[in-house]
Amino acid sequence: MKLRNFPTPIAPSTALVCRLALGIIFLYAGWEKIIAPQEFAIAVYNYRLLPDGAINLVAVVLPWLEVLLAAGLISGCYLRGSSLLSALLFLSFAAALTLSLVRGLDISCGCFGGSAGSINWLYLVRDLSLLGMSIVTLIFDSRWGYFLSSAD
Repeated sequence: MKLRNFPTPIAPSTALVCRLALGIIFLYAGWEKIIAPQEFAIAVYNYRLLPDGAINLVAVVLPWLEVLLAAGLISGCYLRGSSLLSALLFLSFAAALTLSLVRGLDISCGCFGGSAGSINWLYLVRDLSLLGMSIVTLIFDSRWGYFLSSAD
């Protein structure tokens, strides 16, 4: 399938902007959680989605994963894996937010550490937008776009 009439010079530059923005967001979010792991653990607990034994593990591992993702996205190393994992994380964040909003929980997002504001539907829109940016990066900045545009 050939993408006709698609401005090809715009796609790589848009993907680059998305990739760098995602990298900066992950770097900031991960760092905020690393410096206050107790607050982030409480935020994870408040979602009531994980067993108690997994909460501390997630609170310790997820911030470092976000920092590693930031390094991959900013540097361009392991870009396919970084952008795919970024998309999967935003999909899981959106699912957790949706479940919590539907259940009527009044909790902190935990997105940028434990002291973030209470969740609302705009947080879900933000996560879905970031998911879209991850998909744009995956397709157009990691050579997947080549396969989409070269096949007839």
